[in-house]
Amino acid sequence: METMLLKEQEIYPSKEVLKSALGKAYNVFEEFEALLTKDEFAINFDWHYYKDSKAWLCKVSHKKKTVCWLSVWDGFFKTSFFFLERHLEEIAALGIDENSFIMEKTWGKMIPFIFNINNKKQIPDLLKMIQYKKGAK
Repeated sequence: METMLLKEQEIYPSKEVLKSALGKAYNVFEEFEALLTKDEFAINFDWHYYKDSKAWLCKVSHKKKTVCWLSVWDGFFKTSFFFLERHLEEIAALGIDENSFIMEKTWGKMIPFIFNINNKKQIPDLLKMIQYKKGAK
């Protein structure tokens, strides 16, 4: 069973907290964050405690645009992207392995794409989705 972590409001997700929570997947997170904060992607990571989810979530954004949401789970981190139906054909053309993500039930007009990341081999598909989301309108 999947267990969401970082539930205590008073404990900010510092490097040490993330390392402890993610275990072996921390190295994957660290590489992912390092890649995205380079000029090529220019992505910001902004951690906040959200009372509705009762957990710390990271808003991953490019300039003012939210690219995805990141949450920490037992042994992996989860990235959640939200798209409209009109984006589905272009997403299919990205060549992302269909086993890399879960397409959740629609949430209003938005369709969630969830990546459960615990392995460096998953990063290239995740980067394709991030690049697409940055340019999607």
